[in-house]
Amino acid sequence: MTLNFENETDHTFEFDPEEVAKAVIEASLDDVKCPYEAEVSLLITDNDGIHEMNRNFRKIDKETDVLSFPLQDYGKPGDFSGFEDPGIRSDAFDPDSGELLLGDIVINKDRVISQAKEYGHSEKREFAFLVAHSMLHLTGFDHMEEGERLVMEEEQRKIMDMVGISRDSSD
Repeated sequence: MTLNFENETDHTFEFDPEEVAKAVIEASLDDVKCPYEAEVSLLITDNDGIHEMNRNFRKIDKETDVLSFPLQDYGKPGDFSGFEDPGIRSDAFDPDSGELLLGDIVINKDRVISQAKEYGHSEKREFAFLVAHSMLHLTGFDHMEEGERLVMEEEQRKIMDMVGISRDSSD
């Protein structure tokens, strides 16, 4: 797995965000049984940076906690069939590394901090949760309908359990 990681803020977390992101991404790929090595890009920004992206890409004029930009379309969540068929998805894989290109994650460090306080858990837990949530979006999951939301919440819980970070943990 390749993680293209960038922190454009000057904030120093009490944990290594790149290390936590890698662990959560690997757990997410295991959870959805991804049969390929994959590539993900992750950017940490602030309220202003994510506000601008949300306005430009989603036409929503406010900040948010996380944005997901999937590069692949799925028949159903976590369905990786068809990606190797050159007639269907010749651009799904990086030509140099052979990795499946999943997409981009953008995390708002200001919301990591404020939501951790609001929910009464660590910044590490909030950051890991946002990575797990976004990874599910990058692998075809959504939460627009009640049934989808329930499935996604269960998958998020499983991923967080896999990395050993719970709401109650002191991490």
